[in-house]
Amino acid sequence: MLNKGLLGQLIQTLCCLPGVGPKSAQRMAFYLLQRDRQGAQRLSNTLLTALEKIQHCQHCRTLTELTVCEICASSSRDQSLLCVVETPSDAWVVEQAAFFKGVYFILHGRLSPLDGIGPDELGLDLLEQRFATGSIKEIILATNSTVEGEATAYYISHLAKKYQLQASRIAQGVPIGGELEFIDSGTLSQAFMGRKNLD
Repeated sequence: MLNKGLLGQLIQTLCCLPGVGPKSAQRMAFYLLQRDRQGAQRLSNTLLTALEKIQHCQHCRTLTELTVCEICASSSRDQSLLCVVETPSDAWVVEQAAFFKGVYFILHGRLSPLDGIGPDELGLDLLEQRFATGSIKEIILATNSTVEGEATAYYISHLAKKYQLQASRIAQGVPIGGELEFIDSGTLSQAFMGRKNLD
């Protein structure tokens, strides 16, 4: 029987990644140690640097090494058009589709009272502060098409009404229960163009 030691710890640690089970983790560990030790060193160094330097943007709460991310700081973006998404990876997907020219607000989750996630955990007080500045004219609610995502969109749309803001919801092409992260850019583009106002 092999003594697992550090190798076992490495495999177990790699299992913390989403979608990586013990077999995949084992393949990754053996590949890095047997065939690409330089790649493993680069991965290790980059991960440590990222953990040390990447934080949340003060405006939109995405992940960035800057105090204010490049999108929020850009003069070419429409600062009056705000897209609300659940995660930084959702904003990343929208950006890759290259059709949205506004700015973002990242919730880092969705309303889920059973899990103890309420408005405070999503930073909705910060979002309301942005509404209160008067610089936002329209919000696009691009939360996922799950029960919790819909409830979150509904809650935020009512919050926006207090400030007479137009709130729209992405529509066509995003299936019920679908996650933005897995939607192709063409479908996502259609969903944004076909968004509907929330009453």
